[in-house]
Amino acid sequence: MSATKLLLILPLMAIFAYVSLVGFVYFSQRALLYPGVSATLAPEQPSWGENAYIKTPDGETLHGLYSQGDADKPAVLLFFGNGDRADNYDFLAQALAARGIGLLAISYRGYPGSTGSPSEEGLLTDGIAAFDWLSGRSRSGIIVLGRSLGSGVAVNTAAQRPAVGVILVSPYLSVLSVAQTHYPFYPVALLLKDPFRSDLTIAKVKQPKLFIHGRLDGSIPLSSGEALYRIAPEPKQIVVYDGLGHNDIWNESTVGHVIRFVEALRR
Repeated sequence: MSATKLLLILPLMAIFAYVSLVGFVYFSQRALLYPGVSATLAPEQPSWGENAYIKTPDGETLHGLYSQGDADKPAVLLFFGNGDRADNYDFLAQALAARGIGLLAISYRGYPGSTGSPSEEGLLTDGIAAFDWLSGRSRSGIIVLGRSLGSGVAVNTAAQRPAVGVILVSPYLSVLSVAQTHYPFYPVALLLKDPFRSDLTIAKVKQPKLFIHGRLDGSIPLSSGEALYRIAPEPKQIVVYDGLGHNDIWNESTVGHVIRFVEALRR
């Protein structure tokens, strides 16, 4: 093969490889964004709470775990991260229960125990359905808690329903902005199906807000959480842990901040 032909072929091969990779990312993006779909089904006998089944307005059934608190205390509605499960939150359920505070953690549509397939529209619908279900059982208010991917569900839910407070753990400005950070060489804005634009919704969240983030977070950079915090309306507070990242954000200290925030709202 001549040098001239090689100079022509190599750029074409590079373009083909790039387009192929972009196509792969586009068609597999929901598998990448919602890895918890492939998680094993939780045991029939949960490690905490009782099984709850919630109907959504578009006909799906969500599985959740529910621990009822005292009648005169608010309940926490938990939206977890994209690879998580409700039964992993026994530590939080037990800590809240010790203070008489209830907890509902739902499994998003398509996740183990729930019907359907995940999408941004679907998860936002799930959040509203879960809030409405819990509002019939908690007469003293609901605090919405979103962790990682779930922070976008929490922001949307609090913007549309009368939550008394909002807790955002490892939140993002948007999934779009995080994806652009991790994949700077891809046309992410054109490819992304589920951008979760919390930045466009947070202005509607007037309730007291607690932001928690780890400075070492390599999945959702602290800068993204801080950007959302800056545009969020008052009242708000942020707690940054210097030695924590993304998957190790939960410890006694973070749980303590959650409990103090909830109890301060009640007072």
